[in-house]
Parts: sequence; C-alpha cells; structure tokens
Amino acid sequence: MTSPAGQALRPRLDALRELVGLSRARLDRRTLAEAGRVLEEAAARQRHSLDLTVVAIAGATGSGKSTLFNALARAQLSEAGVRRPTTAMPVSCAWTDRADGLLDRLGIPARARRQPVRPYDPTLSGLVLLDLPDHDSAATGHREQVDRLLGLVDAVIWVVDPEKYADAVLHERYLRPLAGYAEVTFVVLNQVDRLTGDAADQVLDDLRRLLDEDGLALGEHGEPGAAVLALSALTGAGVGELREALGLFAARRCAAEMRLTADVDGVSSRLRAAYVADGRPGLTEWARQEFEDRLAEAVGAQAAGLAAERAWRREAERACGSSWARLRMWCERRGKGAPGTAGDGAGDGEQTLVAGVPVPRRTASRPLVERAVRALAYEASAGLPGPWAQAVREAAGRGAEGLAEALDEIAASAAADMVAGAAAGARRPGGGGAGGRHGGGGRTGSWRTGAGHVAPEAEDSGRATLRRGRAAGAGASERPRWWRALATGQKTLLAVQLLGTAWFAGACVGELGGPWWGPGALMVGGAATAPVLGWGGRLAARGPARGFGLETERRLRSAAAVCGRARVLEPVVAELLRYREVRAQYVIAAGEV
Repeated sequence: MTSPAGQALRPRLDALRELVGLSRARLDRRTLAEAGRVLEEAAARQRHSLDLTVVAIAGATGSGKSTLFNALARAQLSEAGVRRPTTAMPVSCAWTDRADGLLDRLGIPARARRQPVRPYDPTLSGLVLLDLPDHDSAATGHREQVDRLLGLVDAVIWVVDPEKYADAVLHERYLRPLAGYAEVTFVVLNQVDRLTGDAADQVLDDLRRLLDEDGLALGEHGEPGAAVLALSALTGAGVGELREALGLFAARRCAAEMRLTADVDGVSSRLRAAYVADGRPGLTEWARQEFEDRLAEAVGAQAAGLAAERAWRREAERACGSSWARLRMWCERRGKGAPGTAGDGAGDGEQTLVAGVPVPRRTASRPLVERAVRALAYEASAGLPGPWAQAVREAAGRGAEGLAEALDEIAASAAADMVAGAAAGARRPGGGGAGGRHGGGGRTGSWRTGAGHVAPEAEDSGRATLRRGRAAGAGASERPRWWRALATGQKTLLAVQLLGTAWFAGACVGELGGPWWGPGALMVGGAATAPVLGWGGRLAARGPARGFGLETERRLRSAAAVCGRARVLEPVVAELLRYREVRAQYVIAAGEV
C-alpha cells in the first residue's frame, strides 16, 4: 500500500518531469540540471523496495561513527580504533534479505556488506545501515564517497562529539545546505561519557542552538523535524533510545518517499525565480486595444476615412451639381489628369486622384509600427521571469518582421476600395459609426485566446477582411437614388435654360412671338434654381459621406487589427499561455496546491 507521502509525491514528480520538458526551449541546461538529477534519482530509487530504509552514519574524524555502528548492530562489524582515518570504505549492515539491489545502487562492494546477529532485531526490520568514511578525511576520495552517498541514502545520522560539534565545515558544508531534510535527519551528540555534571545538557542545548541557526527544524513537542539525541556509543548510554527511534522511523516505511519529497522541495525552491512572476503578468484588454489603435494610426485609418469622406462629397457634387458646375469640374480634371493618374506634383507616385481630389498613396508609418510592437512586448513581458519575458519579446520581434509591409498592402487595398466606392457613389453608412474616429475607436473583431504561430499570410487576412466588407456592402455600392433624381432635375433645368435661350434668340430675330419676359423667366429661373438644387444635394450628401468615411476607417482599422493579431498578438499570447502552463506545472511540483 502506498504511503500518504508516496501518494503526494507521485503527482509532484510527474509535474516536475513535465516542467523540465516544457522548459528546455526557454531555460539553459545548467538551470534544469538539478531537476533532471532529482528525477533520475527518484526513478532509480523507485525501482527498488520503498519499504526499506537506508540510513547512513556520517561524521568527522574521531566522532565515533564506527563505534556507534557496531553498537547498533550489537556486533563488531566495522573497524573502530585510534588510527585516523579508520573507515576507508562504506560498510553496510542490513536487517533484511532484500537489500542487494539497493546496495548495488549505492555502490557498496560485496566484501563490505555485513549482517547483524541473527535472529534479526524485529524493531529494526527493513533497516539498511551504512558506516561512511570521515567527511573531513585527509585521504583522497573519502569526501567524494561521502558526498555521493549522502545524495542517495534515505536518511542520515550525523555524529558529533563535544569537541567538534560546532565545526564550521560540518555546519556550512552539510547541515546548513541540508536544512530542508530535517525530517530524515538525526543529530547525535556522542561521547557524553567524557562530560561531567550538567555539561552534557549545556553542550546539547548549544548544539540545538547551532542547528536552529542553520535552519534545521528540530522535532520537538510532537512537531516534525530532526531528532537530536545525546549518547555514548562506548558505554551504551542512550544507544537504546536511538535504536528505538530508528525502529519507529523504519517501521513507517516511507523514509525513501520523504527523502525524495525533500529533494523535490529543494529543487522547486531553487527554480522558483525562473517560474514565479511578480503580480499577474499578461495582456490586458487595454494593452490589446492600445496596440490595435497604434496600428490604425500607423496605417492612417483616420486620414483615409477623411479622404474617403471628401471623395464621396466631391463625387456627389459632381453628380448632383449644376451642368455648368459639372463642366467646370470636368475641365479641372482634364487639367490635372484623369482619375487614378498622377497630376499636380504627383509624378513621384505619391498621390492618386479620386473624383478630382488628390488622395495620398499611404504607407504604414514605420516608427509607429515599431512603437506599437515595443509597447505591446513591454506590457506583455512586464513582471515575467527573465527567460519567459525574453521569449515574449522575441515572439513580438519575429512578428514585427514584415508587419509594416503587410500593412502597406492593406492600405493599398483600402485605397483601391475607396476609389471604387467613391466613383460608384459610395456605400451607404450602415454601421459606419462603429469603430471610427467618431465612434469611440471600439474593438475590432473578437479576441482569439488560442493563439498560434506567426501567420505568413497575415496581410492576406487583412485584405480578406476588406473583401468581406465589400461583399457585405455590395448591395449598397450603387449610386443613391436621390443622386439620379437630382441629376434628372439638373438636366431638366438645363433644358429649361436652353429653351429660354432659344426662345429669346427667336424673339430677337422676329421668328418667335410672345411676351418679352417669357424667355427671360425661363433662363433666369433655370439658372437660379440649378445652384439651389446643387446646394441641396451637397447638404444631403454630408450624412452619407460621413458614413462612408467612417466605414472606410472602420474597415481599414479592422484589417490592420487582423494583421497585427495574426503576426504579433497571437504569437505573444501563445508564449503567455505556454508560461501559464509551465507555471501551473511548477505550482504542482512545488506542492503549492
């Protein structure tokens, strides 16, 4: 049956494994090396019996490790003496017959494997005890063996003596870095038989103080933590208490999982800076809207709308004005060149004439596009850990490549639409106020949260938006009926003027009779009514022209937004979603759920 510690450990290891896999493209190999080692060691330990408990006895030269090892085994299994160092290789003693696989993993040679006196002490069933070399040994390789085995065993008994219990090497190199392993740590003050009176209690209290300064939680008053004991391995005083504590510890059958949990806790704590952000990073609606507004400004959506409005009004004036006004405008156009060709300084290819009005051939402002991308990248990466902030900025930078050129294509397509729309009488302003300069600059389209990679056809997406707008307004692209009515009225007035002129000429030569004021009334009435009718047409054209301009601006704004989303916003959001996924795995691995 899996222990509660094992049940909690399994999802954390799975999350840590997933975390490492998702982070390889963002974090350097050195940052993830420790997590990889923990996963490898966990997998190796789980291949062996988790109900066995491997405990190492570690300490400095002369602390009495081997003597304590023999006292716990109740046999002379490890050489102990005054020669230093005495223990040249790790020695094991197993209260089980199933420890061979574990000892092979630990690298304990067969000649160093011992058995306790039979029958086995039932209180220590399942315990595998190791006597390690001195961690401060002058012999080459001893400290390397100690460091290697301390990373593999399930628990450690640190043996100190009254003279060296405050040794800086012990505390700074081992106890302080291993403070997170308090629940699988025993600290034993040996050789208390050398102390007189209450000196043992004073030394033990000072040892507890030092351990507390090291950050090692002490298991007192029923709280989990390191067990601190005083004994004499030589006389046997206190050894029974340690044997009982080890028996209870081994009987829980979860020491290996507790050790692995401490490993995961440690690596999660050290990886925290790479995954935990300050605050709640991400793109706000304001940042997204600001980006779209900047792109609309860069592509000249408002200016294009104003130009479209002027072109519509100009075309309405040409269609509904008096015949003499239309003749004058025709002469002006002939002087400037036909619509769609350069004229009046447009030889540089920077202007197009729409109904006689020069309309600039707009290109997206490069500085504004760059500023929009930088602002978006800054907002999206604010508060993110360094590697993920860099990934967001790189995604925005990749999307910015070619964005200005794509916006140029969209602006050119919008200009062509404006020319065609104005020449055809313009579209009716159905919904033209939305998203325009007078409509509050609202959002354009719905936001896609499932972002993908940078779309190389982003400019095609923008042009498709314009085409959909044209299809939606295809039925409204014909000349308004009132244009025809006014044009018919102007033609009628022209006919009246011509009739009056002919009558007047006939009266002058005596061919036609009648009152003298008759032809004059026709001529004056027709000449006076035509401008009034044209003025009424211009007045009536203001609303539709404004609607056409707003619709042009809205479509250009929407097309630029579609292009910006496909090229920049969606890749940035994809990186943010990847970070959130990794962050969720980190929370599980760190045990914060």
